[in-house]
Amino acid sequence: MLEQLLIFTRGGLILWTCNHLSNALRGSPIDTLIRSCLLEERSGAASFNYDAPGAAYSLKWTFHNDLGLVFVAVYQRVLHLLYVDDLLAAVKREFSRLYHPQKTAYRDFDEIFQQLQIEAESRSENFKKPNPVPALAPNRKQNGTWQGQGLGQNAGSEKKSDGDGKKGRKLENDNFSVANSNSNANVNHSGGKSSVNNNIGKENESSNVGAFDVNRLQKLKGKKGNGNGKKKDALVVAAAKGEPKKVDKPNRVWDQPAPQTKLDFTDHVDGDGDRSADFLAKEQGESMMDKEEILSSDSEVEDDDDDTGKDNMPVAKKKGWFSSMFQSIAGKANLEKSDLEPALKALKDRLMTKNVAEEIAEKLCESVAASLEGKKLASFTRISSTVHTAMEEALVRILTPRRSIDILRDVHAAKEQRKPYVVVFVGVNGVGKSTNLAKVAYWLLQHNVSVMMAACDTFRSGAVEQLRTHARRLQIPIFEKGYEKDPAIVAKEAIQEAVRNGSDVVLVDTAGRMQDNEPLMRALSKLVYLNNPDLILFVGEALVGNDAVDQLSKFNQKLADLSTSPTPRLIDGILLTKFDTIDDKVGAALSMVYVSGAPVMFVGCGQSYTDLKKLNVKSIAKTLLK
Repeated sequence: MLEQLLIFTRGGLILWTCNHLSNALRGSPIDTLIRSCLLEERSGAASFNYDAPGAAYSLKWTFHNDLGLVFVAVYQRVLHLLYVDDLLAAVKREFSRLYHPQKTAYRDFDEIFQQLQIEAESRSENFKKPNPVPALAPNRKQNGTWQGQGLGQNAGSEKKSDGDGKKGRKLENDNFSVANSNSNANVNHSGGKSSVNNNIGKENESSNVGAFDVNRLQKLKGKKGNGNGKKKDALVVAAAKGEPKKVDKPNRVWDQPAPQTKLDFTDHVDGDGDRSADFLAKEQGESMMDKEEILSSDSEVEDDDDDTGKDNMPVAKKKGWFSSMFQSIAGKANLEKSDLEPALKALKDRLMTKNVAEEIAEKLCESVAASLEGKKLASFTRISSTVHTAMEEALVRILTPRRSIDILRDVHAAKEQRKPYVVVFVGVNGVGKSTNLAKVAYWLLQHNVSVMMAACDTFRSGAVEQLRTHARRLQIPIFEKGYEKDPAIVAKEAIQEAVRNGSDVVLVDTAGRMQDNEPLMRALSKLVYLNNPDLILFVGEALVGNDAVDQLSKFNQKLADLSTSPTPRLIDGILLTKFDTIDDKVGAALSMVYVSGAPVMFVGCGQSYTDLKKLNVKSIAKTLLK
């Protein structure tokens, strides 16, 4: 049974809800649908599942893009109602006739909806009824015994006659004569073999009617072979003429003098082992987190629109110059899915070349198509530019954080409560967790925040020494317990030590682990559950494409499945590393945000402590579509 049907505008104004469906919904499925699906450009999905205590709902929806209306139906997931899509289409059709922008109450739609629901349910019931199976005609069996090969050959000729038309009838008559002669041959035992062989020969002659001439095919093949040989000879001669001269490789000299450049880049500190933090700040400079990035002009995007239109011209159906000019002036009545497909296909290919996962690129195109279908095209506007603008707006909405990512404000709020702000860095092997932890520490030091590191990577050899080197260069304390210790206990003791020392922030370094390594994922889940950090940062490479979806989804899934808490903690933010090595292939940022819903809080773009910056959402959106 249908639980609820709601009609509201894109601005959030509820126009109509079904009164006779008085079932009280548990939880807030429609609010969750708006937050998790519609606002994140996942509206191309077929349905949305919502789990509440004691109930499991499925939600389906449709849009009227020209009027800006949303139609949502809610029903119990176990019922598998087949008429919901049909009912939504009928409600959309009938309500759009009554809609007026100045009108906010539609009580007269109740009776119309009841009639539409009855009709949709009746059509669904008729669809469920099995169709009557027609009675099969009795098989006609030939009475008689099998004699030699005549009966089998006769059956084979009948099968051929079904597809060969007139030739088949001729073959069938010949085979009947062969069968009769075979039967006579079986009666005459003395001359049986010779008669059977003669009949087989006759049958072969009749079956070869209309067959390919093998000799003719061999002649054609020989001609083609001679032609290919001539072409090959011509290619060999051309290659011989254009062959470059062989360049001799110079001999290696082994007794060259050693280079005079400085190769030792380690810090030569004073005798007491101290180094001034001010000197380090002067040497490294200001962190890029506090610098604003300047956007380039939009000329590249406009040129790109022209290229998109040119690419789509061969795909689209050619029209006359008068009809094209009239359509561009007057505007198209309503955009259809077939009108959007060429431009969306070009955008999907472009997103995939920018390292966006294929599954996510396809879902984005479906969502943009759902938001534009049925919408009226403005005058002097092309479809390609309309789709490009809609996709850019969708990318900006996805990449824009839904909550505050101001860590400094959260640090000061935790400081007022007299507790340290705990950040845990997680991720797969070799993505740069320790290096970027040091960059975050350097940025926090520039804002007069006291920081302490916690070496909880007790698995990889050299991890503690690496973090100790960063702590010595930055002149900040480090809490370590060596190797082969429980990282959850080490992190807990580090937080207790930070409370005693008065540190504002604790940065917890963890071991790199693959998303399929269950023992290490179980240890990470224990660390998160025991210490309840304020921020869980997933450190991922900007180089990955489809693997980003697998990494983030499985990290979140393992953290949820292996946690003993009823409300498990998931990934709160993303730190993208190696952003300076990807040129314009920035699709990993989109893939990670789309899968997890977590914002990109930091971007690593180099090897020094200052190479850490914020994600410029508009710049990324323009780069993805460039």
